[in-house]
Amino acid sequence: MTPADPEVEIVSDDPAALVRDLKRQEGMDIWLAGGGKLAAALLAEIDELIIKRNPVVIGSGIPLFDGPFAPTGFQPTARRDFDSGVSIVTCTRK
Repeated sequence: MTPADPEVEIVSDDPAALVRDLKRQEGMDIWLAGGGKLAAALLAEIDELIIKRNPVVIGSGIPLFDGPFAPTGFQPTARRDFDSGVSIVTCTRK
């Protein structure tokens, strides 16, 4: 699969190894999106979580971390609330 944006890279190998390699390189922050399975695979590498919460019940929901993982502490460091009821909370690893 070729992404539409040349700045986007689709990875099918070990995502944790890729993130560790990217962290060793100079540059900007790493932004990953991919769902609960990716988050669970990368938990040891996550320094900051940005969680968007919608005040609408649409079913059972999608797990934030889907798979085996060890409990990991994060500290809320910022919160932004919108008139729609949506809130975005930023949490940094303890």
